[in-house]
Amino acid sequence: MSATPPSTTALRVSSLPQNAPKPFALLPDAPQMRDIAAELGLLGLRKLRFEGQIEALGRADWRLTAKIGATVVQPCVVSLEPVTTRIDAPVERIFQHNFVTPEGEVEVEMDEDERTEPLGAWIDPGAVMVEALSLNLPLYPRAPDAELDQTNFTKDGVKPMTDEDARPFAGLAALRDQLDGGTDDAEE
Repeated sequence: MSATPPSTTALRVSSLPQNAPKPFALLPDAPQMRDIAAELGLLGLRKLRFEGQIEALGRADWRLTAKIGATVVQPCVVSLEPVTTRIDAPVERIFQHNFVTPEGEVEVEMDEDERTEPLGAWIDPGAVMVEALSLNLPLYPRAPDAELDQTNFTKDGVKPMTDEDARPFAGLAALRDQLDGGTDDAEE
């Protein structure tokens, strides 16, 4: 076990109180938020706050419960214009002493409880904060007025393919509807 913490926010498990929760509050400063924004590919990050507690769960396991709050700025997926989103979410992690990690397997089935992690010598609320922020980011941020325009690229003299051309079954559905309409007329 290393005596040197992996980060300034890491807490040694052996030093955590067994019979009372250990509160924490992380409020990264501007340079730290710039580093986190760069790590996550954000245009900006403001008002990041991660507050909660770590408590014993049985004899050897630990639970981290917290709330994350942040204002993030991401590029719009359509126009690349900045999109600002407020994130407020609960966070929970369970650090298990007897967590089993399969070895030598390329594919690993995820445990039903994605909150569960192996317990090491340290629990790092700072690392959990960055992970929780990453997991709560909007996947496809979109500016309110952003719209996709149809753009066609082709060689000169060749008819460009449209969205309708890419739906081959739409023509079949229209033909089916036409035939169904004709069948109804014939049966009458």
